[in-house]
Amino acid sequence: MALHPATRQIAFINAAHSITHFCLLILATAVLGMVQQDAARFGAEYGPIMALGTAMFVVYGVGALPMGWLAEKLGRRRLMLGFFFGTGACMALAGLTTTPVLLAVALAGMGAFAAIYHPIGTAMLVEAAGDKVGRAVGLNGVFGNFGVALAPVMTAFLAISFGWRWAFLVPGIACMALGVLYWREPAIDMANARGPARPFPAIPPAVVKRAVVVLLSIAAASGLVFNAFTLLLPKLMEERLAGSPDLLPVIGTLAFLVTICGGLTQFTVGRLIDRSTLKRIFLPMAMVQVPAMLALAFAQGWMVLPIAALLAASIFGQVTVNETMTARYIAPALRVKLYSIRFFVGFLGAAAAAPVVGLLHEATGNLALTILVLAGFGCVTLVCAMFFPDRQEELKPELWAAPAAAPAE
Repeated sequence: MALHPATRQIAFINAAHSITHFCLLILATAVLGMVQQDAARFGAEYGPIMALGTAMFVVYGVGALPMGWLAEKLGRRRLMLGFFFGTGACMALAGLTTTPVLLAVALAGMGAFAAIYHPIGTAMLVEAAGDKVGRAVGLNGVFGNFGVALAPVMTAFLAISFGWRWAFLVPGIACMALGVLYWREPAIDMANARGPARPFPAIPPAVVKRAVVVLLSIAAASGLVFNAFTLLLPKLMEERLAGSPDLLPVIGTLAFLVTICGGLTQFTVGRLIDRSTLKRIFLPMAMVQVPAMLALAFAQGWMVLPIAALLAASIFGQVTVNETMTARYIAPALRVKLYSIRFFVGFLGAAAAAPVVGLLHEATGNLALTILVLAGFGCVTLVCAMFFPDRQEELKPELWAAPAAAPAE
């Protein structure tokens, strides 16, 4: 049976989410092969090669800001085609480079094209999802986290088996192949793909303003927390479980399982969102986050695993809520622009994660203070959750037109 055109579009958008997070993490593992296999060209030191990816992350974050304007000029479909072909080509080019400068340029190009995904792909996703936005966003989050989890495993396999260059070439070619398949898909009106779209309700400006303030505040705080948690997780497993020698060989697997736990929570939260107001799901997760961080700061041994899994569920599940906030409170015509701004603001927080984790660990010799600092930012998220509107109109948009909907809660 042929899939509905909107379903096929969502499949491509989900695949693009996996690719986005996968490509950004290739260098982190490929560098381990480069220092052994190509030291004459790129050097034998880990740090300088990793530094070549700096421009990639900067361009990836800053590049999200103009996507709303580009979408108006070029159209979302053309930008997504640019994502598949541009990201894939730059990945492949990175595998063919022969100097550090050329590698840095190829990675920066990859970051620029990868910046297309979140503002454009997320806006297309929520339109194609119809009334089941939460479920679609939750599943999309699982695909993104699958890319995060798969990147080090697949990159290591390709680098060890065929050489570090193939760790860039294989996913690059696969990305461009997906671009060809997407190009062959007929263009459709995403907003009306499943039939006439329900008109977006006239939400009182005070309620919208309140939602936007909370959304951007969350983006800044959660960007740091999310990125820092994913960066420190393997090191945390090594530190806290080092007392069990038999456990050391599976540290990476444990970190992978904790990450997957968070990803699966996104899917569950997505289904819950379609049956409940956002605040009633967001607030409990925010309330769990700070105590879990305080416990994780001092936990030792096996207790680290369930606490880290609970924290991952809270942090990753919150991402699904944040994406759905924009869909429920922002009119379709403005969503790409707000997604662009929100992702850019989130990048500012995320960019600080690596130095925060690195400098605090260097100063104290462990991750306890780092996690306590993250708990402070978790308090910001809790305040935002308490301040966010709790409106039944989210589930029954027609109620926004009723006189009782006018005052903000």
